[in-house]
Amino acid sequence: MKKCHLSLQITHWVISDLALTLKCELSYNSADPLAVTMVLDTDRERPVRWVFSRELLAEGLTARVGEGDVVLWPVHDRDGDLTSFCVRVGSVRTALFEIDAEPVVNWLARTYEMVPRGSELNGVDWDELVQLAE
Repeated sequence: MKKCHLSLQITHWVISDLALTLKCELSYNSADPLAVTMVLDTDRERPVRWVFSRELLAEGLTARVGEGDVVLWPVHDRDGDLTSFCVRVGSVRTALFEIDAEPVVNWLARTYEMVPRGSELNGVDWDELVQLAE
């Protein structure tokens, strides 16, 4: 089992002209190869944790993706270069975060070195899972 973590400062857009800086940690564990975990406000007594698809994160760096509780989309500068991406979480009460793209792109590449895209389910014992479901 391999793990990969990234700690960084992100922007929480409370309203369109009020932004707060929060600490955030992204983590990936090869034992759960389809998921990434995003922990927000890691300094608080009760940090907020969201788990979503690694593929959703990767696609969110290039296009608007997601439905329901997690939606991501890229932010580009005037030259069309990726600068950051936004993550909207929640369904009834939502929160909007903006995250610098470069460190996440590099971190995501490391997760794909650990478990290459398309190989996430290699080694799954499907017979055991079927027996558990019965």
